[in-house]
Amino acid sequence: MLNELKAKNPELNIYDVNSSEFAKYGRIIEGFDIAEIVDEAKKIANPESGSAYLPSVEAFEKLDIAGKMKTKLFGEMKIQVGYCWGRNNIFGATEWHTSSEFNIAVTDLVIIVGNLWDVKDNAIDTSCFKAFYVPAGTVLECYSTTLHFSPCSVSDDGFGWVVVLPKGTNTPLEGEYEDKLLWAKNKWLIAHKENTALVEKGAVAGVSGINYKVNY
Repeated sequence: MLNELKAKNPELNIYDVNSSEFAKYGRIIEGFDIAEIVDEAKKIANPESGSAYLPSVEAFEKLDIAGKMKTKLFGEMKIQVGYCWGRNNIFGATEWHTSSEFNIAVTDLVIIVGNLWDVKDNAIDTSCFKAFYVPAGTVLECYSTTLHFSPCSVSDDGFGWVVVLPKGTNTPLEGEYEDKLLWAKNKWLIAHKENTALVEKGAVAGVSGINYKVNY
């Protein structure tokens, strides 16, 4: 799969998430039995078009893995176990949190990530980002300094991406703030200039450069 993706995307260097190239963005997590949560995720039908995100999925949070992640990865902090899924193959935007994000790849997919320290004056160029192929079954941590957004599909079946974060993350803000990048609770976002849908909603159009598309 990785070799095929590289051949079809010559303008985008795609690395294996298990390679050393991923070290400054996150790490692979071992030791969790993900079979039950993957089975639950596969029960959720894809949207008719585009992708969707739920910060919290009750069926996920009832599983043993949720309790184990709360203890082992968050030191008993309250967490939410959500889901991002559907069909997407465009970079589009980038976001970050003040905490690590843990993910489970339900399907094969590609993530496009960068480093927060490359954001200058609310702007960043896509040349600062790298793409990684993530095989189904991978459990990983994206550090709080890692810029990320919706994964990209590598087949017509779409993608599935379990998202584990501190409880309340990505939910609506309760106040108004001067920080133009603060998009939701514990979520800062910068849209690509070509992402008119997000820009029209008020997102800062601070990402320039190629709006990468993952071909498969």
